[in-house]
Amino acid sequence: MDPAQLIPAPDVLQVPWGWFQVLLTITFFLHLVVMNILLGCSIITFLRHASGKSTDLNKNISRKLPLTVAFTVNFGVAPLLFLQVLYGHFMYTSSVLMAVYWLSIFGIVIFSYYGAYIYTMNYDKITDFHTVLTGFIVVTLLVVAFIITNNFSLMTNIGAWPAYFENAQGTILNLSDPNLWPRFLHSVLGSVAVGGMAIALFYDFKKRKGEAKAGDGIAIGVNWFAGATMLNFGVGFWYWGTLPESVLALTGDGSAFFVIFIILGIVAAIFSLIQGMRHQVRPAVYFLMGAIFCMVLVREFARRLTLEPWFETSDLEVVAQYSPLVVFLISFAGGLLLIWYMIRLVITGKEVQS
Repeated sequence: MDPAQLIPAPDVLQVPWGWFQVLLTITFFLHLVVMNILLGCSIITFLRHASGKSTDLNKNISRKLPLTVAFTVNFGVAPLLFLQVLYGHFMYTSSVLMAVYWLSIFGIVIFSYYGAYIYTMNYDKITDFHTVLTGFIVVTLLVVAFIITNNFSLMTNIGAWPAYFENAQGTILNLSDPNLWPRFLHSVLGSVAVGGMAIALFYDFKKRKGEAKAGDGIAIGVNWFAGATMLNFGVGFWYWGTLPESVLALTGDGSAFFVIFIILGIVAAIFSLIQGMRHQVRPAVYFLMGAIFCMVLVREFARRLTLEPWFETSDLEVVAQYSPLVVFLISFAGGLLLIWYMIRLVITGKEVQS
């Protein structure tokens, strides 16, 4: 059968699609940064425990994990909602096809959250179980990341949807898609790189406060960042080779921007790597944020080019109603200010005075 017949009709929008696209890009960028810090620092901590390196660095990371889980979950809500506004008829379909796994995310994240709290609150009491506990946290986070990667991959793989007629149990995964594994591995290595840079930035703050041994923490973070980034260049080329032909042909609307942002992202990543290896942490962070933002745009253009044969966001019907958007933007700006204030408290180690 023609897979296009399985695509539901899209919902009507209250404002032109560009508003939601901008909000999706910004909120997903914010979520991606925090999520990478969570997963990357968890992996680094686990590997350090497994290799017997249980130092103050591990303990410092443990103190931030529960809060980072909370930030990651909350920062993930907005981009998920905006994605559903623009591509809901694709995402809802893929979510139904893999419903058992998709709905299990909530329970898995709760277990991961519990693990992070147990690790943090009992760090000095359960030294013999650090490796096991951090391993549990990493496994749960990787499972969640794999399920989400499957869904975002399956939502654009329209040709795989007819498998529902042979398996209506909600257990379909996009494992036959050659794009899935390099996409997942690219994300994991990227998280290790961002996690390493987050560690370096944390100790850079300490060094600026005069802490004598902070340079060791910067070196550790930078080494993880550099190693993961260099590996990810190779995985990135693998990822490129598995993209759909509709993307690689570079003939669709937005193809030029797709290529431009790939080049800018690679250049920014190279400059971040150079600055990082020089232990110039803050310039490295700036270039890294630029690289991540470029890759967010590359991801969006790749999705648009993949879906172009079936759908374009410009085709969405609009019934104007701007007041909800105004209220949201005001609330969003206020929320970001409060979140930035809390992040500053975490980074600087200050406590709110009652």
